[in-house]
Amino acid sequence: MKLVEPIIAFQSALQEIRRDLHAHPELSYEEVRTADAVAARLAEWGIPVVRGLGVTGLVGIIRNGTSDRAIGLRADMDALPMQEVNTFPHASRHPGKMHACGHDGHTAMLLGAAWHLARQRNFDGTVYLVFQPAEEGGAGARAMIEDGLFERFPMEAIYGMHNWPGYAAGTMNVCTGPMMASSNEFHVTVRGKGAHAAQPHKGIDPVMIAVQIAQAWQTIITRNKSPLDTAVLSITQIHAGSATNVIPDTAQLVGTVRTFTTPVLDLVEQRMRTLAEGIAAAFEAEVDFHFKRNYPPLVNHEKETAFAVDVMKAVVGEQNVDANAEPTMGAEDFAFFLQEKPGCYIFIGNGDGDHRAGGHGLGPCVLHNGSYDFNDNLLPVGASFWVRLVETALPLR
Repeated sequence: MKLVEPIIAFQSALQEIRRDLHAHPELSYEEVRTADAVAARLAEWGIPVVRGLGVTGLVGIIRNGTSDRAIGLRADMDALPMQEVNTFPHASRHPGKMHACGHDGHTAMLLGAAWHLARQRNFDGTVYLVFQPAEEGGAGARAMIEDGLFERFPMEAIYGMHNWPGYAAGTMNVCTGPMMASSNEFHVTVRGKGAHAAQPHKGIDPVMIAVQIAQAWQTIITRNKSPLDTAVLSITQIHAGSATNVIPDTAQLVGTVRTFTTPVLDLVEQRMRTLAEGIAAAFEAEVDFHFKRNYPPLVNHEKETAFAVDVMKAVVGEQNVDANAEPTMGAEDFAFFLQEKPGCYIFIGNGDGDHRAGGHGLGPCVLHNGSYDFNDNLLPVGASFWVRLVETALPLR
């Protein structure tokens, strides 16, 4: 690896920052302490800060030279509403809140890059440091866009990075095109007519209708969409009834749909609605169909991905870069940024959990798990990548 030497020396300070953030997790749109800490560090390093984009988001601005070119680098700041089971010293001090996705590490890596870029300024142009709130379901990226992110901070491209357990620590992984899926949820209520369970002929059983709908929906995946297209339709909740001898009035189906393209999503949603309404009508019942599109597919742009791959190879070595990584059906609201601007989103390997100190939970070191912890050995790797990306994209004249 060819990391930036001053950042390697700065790792202990970055680790302290990261672990402080980990110990004080804040949920979506509540990242006040986190934003204060980020803003204070940037100000200490002489970096102007604009706050209040997307409620708690902020943007640091580093300018150098005379070029009017600019790029954006993004880190997310929010934590998850879940209980941490780790007991090491930097474990969460707030019950029911945890940095279980590594956003503390993403923030620290971008701060490391900011520190070095502000000191050395080996580039010509402007770097916008985008510290985003509410990635975990709150669509903080969209909120920042709606607050004028790209109008107030015009940039030609934007880049993001996420740690990924299971990939070897320090490796970098990416693919052109769809890399993460759209995230969508449905809430469907079948309205029948309650009756005594011993006299089902006097009612309209919503439970059996819900079962018919659930089975029919799976034919959308196997018979309606092309086998070459990817889609997941998962019913994760079925709610009905409160007694063994009562046929209830209603039954609910709740779940998620994931796709890599909007046309496939359009097809799945339309067929779900048609089947649900048609089956309910056939049984003389009614249905309330609600489908919510949360995050669009995350689609990496070809030019910017190729550029990022070249920088990855220069930093971690060609043998540690996978430019054809397997996409995931997980979702990320960085997708909103990529709908507005060219850019690329990459994964940096977090390892398998061997980095965790004593006091970690018994569970695996995977995302959204109570035993997770970010790998601090990645801090100089990720920060070095950001620095080299800037220096390569905005070279001195």
